[in-house]
Amino acid sequence: MRVRLRRTVILLAMAGTLFVTATARLFVWPARGAPAHADAIVLFNGNGDRIDEAFALAYSRIAPNLLISRGSRDATNSCSPPIPGVAVTCFDPDPVTTQGEAEFAGHMAVTHHWRSVVLVTSRPQDSRARLRMGRCFGGRIYVATAPLPKGQWPKAVAYEWGALAKALVIERGC
Repeated sequence: MRVRLRRTVILLAMAGTLFVTATARLFVWPARGAPAHADAIVLFNGNGDRIDEAFALAYSRIAPNLLISRGSRDATNSCSPPIPGVAVTCFDPDPVTTQGEAEFAGHMAVTHHWRSVVLVTSRPQDSRARLRMGRCFGGRIYVATAPLPKGQWPKAVAYEWGALAKALVIERGC
């Protein structure tokens, strides 16, 4: 009986360690960073100061194009103030999900012959956004993340586990 209990405890500890490690790598500290130049900045909808991050990248002239998902909570009907040297396109994704955003951005990339994009997301959404965009776009994908308030982290990580599972198992196409 003690041997069985010990094995169970060891297996649970290993599973817990694997879960914590995967959570940290996928949602807390994903690989990220913006290049010196890209063809477009793509703002995905979600929590955090994403619009500020996207505007900062656009004003620094990292890319001549900025796509803003209309679902972004800070986006207004006028979309964006003019940004010198940057073509701003606001869009309403269909469906109104990360998948819809990736589909639209992928279509724009093909239409305009883009070879690289910078996605603006929060850290928890980074891995899923990169996965979705990679299915719709064959070029280089970089990710710049916006800060997320500490109180939103638990909900965001829990949501991202489910959303990532859905992207990996159910919605596997672009």
